[in-house]
Amino acid sequence: MTRSNPPVEDVDENSPEVGEAKDWAAGVPGVVHSMKPALQQMGIQRSAKTLLALNQKDGFDCMSCAWPDPDHRKTFEFCENGAKAVTWEATPVVVTREFWAEHSVSDLLTRSEYWLGMQGRLTEPVYKPAGEDHYRPVSWDKAFSIIAQKLNSLDSPDQSAFYTSGRTSNEAAFAYQLFVRAFGTNNLPDCSNMCHESSGWAMGQTIGIGKATVTYNDFAQADLIILMGQNPGTNHPRMLTALEEAKDAGAEIVAVNPLPEAGLKRYKNPQRVSGIVGRGTEIADQFLQIRLSGDMALLQAISKRVLDAEAANPGTVLDHEFLNKHCHGLDDLRDHLTYLDEGAVLAATGLTTSEIDELAERYLRADKVIITWAMGITQQKKGVATIKEIINLLLLRGNIGKPGAGASPIRGHSNVQGDRTMGIWEQMPPSFLDALEREFGFTPPRAHGADAVETIRGMRDGDIKVFTALGGNLVAAISDTAAAEAAMSSLDMTVQISTKLNRSHAVVGREALILPTMGRTEIDRQASGTQFVSVEDTVCAVHPSWGKVEPVAENLLSEVAIVTRLARAVLGQKVTVDWAGFENNYDLIREHISHVVDGCENYNEKIRQEGGFVLPNGPRDSRTFNTPIGKAILTVNALEHVERPAGTLILQTLRSHDQFNTTIYGHNDRYRGIRNGRHVVFVSPEDIDELGLTDGQLVNVHGEYHDGADRVLRGYRLVSYPTPKGCAAAYYPEANALVPLDEVADGSNTPVSKAVIVRLEPANAV
Repeated sequence: MTRSNPPVEDVDENSPEVGEAKDWAAGVPGVVHSMKPALQQMGIQRSAKTLLALNQKDGFDCMSCAWPDPDHRKTFEFCENGAKAVTWEATPVVVTREFWAEHSVSDLLTRSEYWLGMQGRLTEPVYKPAGEDHYRPVSWDKAFSIIAQKLNSLDSPDQSAFYTSGRTSNEAAFAYQLFVRAFGTNNLPDCSNMCHESSGWAMGQTIGIGKATVTYNDFAQADLIILMGQNPGTNHPRMLTALEEAKDAGAEIVAVNPLPEAGLKRYKNPQRVSGIVGRGTEIADQFLQIRLSGDMALLQAISKRVLDAEAANPGTVLDHEFLNKHCHGLDDLRDHLTYLDEGAVLAATGLTTSEIDELAERYLRADKVIITWAMGITQQKKGVATIKEIINLLLLRGNIGKPGAGASPIRGHSNVQGDRTMGIWEQMPPSFLDALEREFGFTPPRAHGADAVETIRGMRDGDIKVFTALGGNLVAAISDTAAAEAAMSSLDMTVQISTKLNRSHAVVGREALILPTMGRTEIDRQASGTQFVSVEDTVCAVHPSWGKVEPVAENLLSEVAIVTRLARAVLGQKVTVDWAGFENNYDLIREHISHVVDGCENYNEKIRQEGGFVLPNGPRDSRTFNTPIGKAILTVNALEHVERPAGTLILQTLRSHDQFNTTIYGHNDRYRGIRNGRHVVFVSPEDIDELGLTDGQLVNVHGEYHDGADRVLRGYRLVSYPTPKGCAAAYYPEANALVPLDEVADGSNTPVSKAVIVRLEPANAV
């Protein structure tokens, strides 16, 4: 039973409450914080149908992260953030027709992300004509007709861009990229451009694949796990269970992170007695509180110590058989690191020699090592080079292609990796485009398209005039908020395919449409029967996902239905594709996937196996490396770190515990001790004193870039917090306003959100 949107009040950001940070994660509070909003918003029956099916083999895949599922799953195989994500999507609260009459687009612009999302599920298409300030309900046919007319009136297909969120299923993603390329453009920006693009570039160039070279079971077989630039307790909580299992099996764990996150200290597993009444499990054996952007220096220092140990005891340290047979570049790397300046390493990292020595000793003791990382690494200026240094360190002792060892980038969106596999990339390789041409009989465009940052630039410069988004919230997720919003507002048309309202529905072009879609939790009935979709997790495992509850409205369409109907309206008879058949029976899409996508042969058969199937991975499976020389490549990277002018700090953006990407579930961050507010900036007590400020003071946070733009966060509460000296932190997406659009990682073009130079001034200063 649906309900109209309840009254929602925003939090007063002028008075956040600051308490003690936690030194452990999950436990009974995690259960309480999972179940309370679910029962309040969904009720007992809908909560049971969704949460008990979450991550189960006959259920649906969690939308809150891409962490893999174990072979033997527990009944409550979900975490607090997964429960929040399900509650957010499966709520019976809906946006009514009266809402659109009451709230203009101008009014929506004044509302917070939290308020927008709390209005409920979208249930019918709405359209804002040029020159008007209100959305109005329209039929599906009318909506598709409006979009088709605009797209087909463009001078070139490249005047359009088609964004994708990582929550999109494999089937919808494949159909979407097929439609876009049949339309005639490769402008397919996606959320990967802003998160793990650096991982893909670095790993693709060094080992020939931009994906993890480990499985779920490898974690319990590792001797040493090094976690870099990530906060599992908030961003992928189910990983804590795998780390606990690894500790039980004897693994050592090292956390390398600027902030002391609760989940990296101690985990109280609510599915164990020790997690309910005991202390739980100590996670990190060593915590290296690294200075922002110092990771590259640390990795080079560890590799140098490994090479020095080999020089002192020839033939006993390096994996010479592996290096000789499978790798290239050892001599160049050795020569380069010979001249590594220890003083520069200490300055870049903020660590001591003894701390670095301890990590090196742990690495040298371990036979099987996993290095795992997230956006704390990828969103650095030298993110690509830093990940290449991760690969260097792993290769030196043969820690790729054997059980219990490997490289493990941790994806955030649930199917961001699957979307890329299905062709959602602005520069897919010729082999994929060739297969697409053979399968469907048209010539796909070959020129590289625009990524997320280039798309905003194209909007700004007038080269892109129409923007369509299959999920997501690009205008909030991308850097340089003011520039992004100005660019989006200059468009002829914006189209958002969404479950709920967000900022991108308020920052719109002259014409704007919202197309409501079903969520992953909902039963998807089509002409041939009930459908399922498939997703790929962070370790290349592909599995089915079945909705379990009735859709919140009869008029809703699935993502696949929206994409295929849009393709029919826009393309007409331009290409010979059975779009109607795709909508009626998703097996037809999967049959084409099996012919186009490497590793997906016999897709319909393999996806129906219990637990799905695992895509092939050369480095993991057979120590084969699809690089130009057929070997893994050890690389030489010039050491750089971020310098900060006097009186400034280096700031990183991060999530609170009450959010998923740009979706704000609430205004609390209980692990860091923050309640009822997000407008805070975390700074070390030493820096607060040096800057002549006081804990709790309101400050303005100014971006220190010399391009003439005034980037500032006003009225933020200063919070004394154990950050590294010279470093600070503030919540994403609000702090995106401080990151210039052109401040991107070398090679990957990912926004540099982990090294933002800022200046703090009292809030009453002019």
